[in-house]
Amino acid sequence: MKRLAGKSALITGGAAGIGKACALLFCNEGAAVTLVDTDGHALEHTAAAILAQIPLAKVTHFIANVTETESADAAVRQAVASHGALDILVNNAAMRNYAPASEATLEEWQAITAVNLFGAANYCRAALPQLRLSGSGSIVNVSSCYAVTGRKGMGLYDATKAGQLALTRTMAHEEAQHGVRVNAVCPGATLTDFQLAKAKASDKSVAQLMGERQDTSLLRRWATTDEVAYPILWLASSEASFITGTTVMVDGGLHVM
Repeated sequence: MKRLAGKSALITGGAAGIGKACALLFCNEGAAVTLVDTDGHALEHTAAAILAQIPLAKVTHFIANVTETESADAAVRQAVASHGALDILVNNAAMRNYAPASEATLEEWQAITAVNLFGAANYCRAALPQLRLSGSGSIVNVSSCYAVTGRKGMGLYDATKAGQLALTRTMAHEEAQHGVRVNAVCPGATLTDFQLAKAKASDKSVAQLMGERQDTSLLRRWATTDEVAYPILWLASSEASFITGTTVMVDGGLHVM
């Protein structure tokens, strides 16, 4: 029996990185998947890549910005129309900002809060009626290890990711009576296409990039996207049926350093 057999999942930020890894893993474990992202070309590429590896996969995609309430409702409707139900929501979409917190403008705060915090809440709101009908609904919010450990230079991002953890705990309380579990994962440094492209743009070799994370985890390396996707899969599955309101640190031990 596949771990998500018969389940329907919606993944925001599903076109690349951790979202893409989750999509492939979920499909491989029997789920029908709806991918949401702003990049239509990347969505098509990811869906095609999944079907090339898993010809019988059930995968659809929807172009949307997670800040749009009507689009969130439409994405959920498409997931249900395509796959008959919605059992799992993975809130993975995010944006970054590198301004020091002391210098960030109101517009910068509003933009990142709209995506990272309201975007997650928006898709929870849209998905919850269907997740409650599931009888075993699961929400996994993809936060960050830096939601619980400090650093300089990304205060806006880290504050919104900490807000996701508060949202996770509150919604776990509110949704327990409806049979919906709500958990979060906090990835550490994860080697995604975004990181590779960023390195390439600054004329940095892959070898240089790989050596940069020697001191940001006890394991002294980057995580792969699969290493983050597997804990998300577990929290989404019935194997974690007695777990809610929990934050799982997927950071190679950074939070204890």
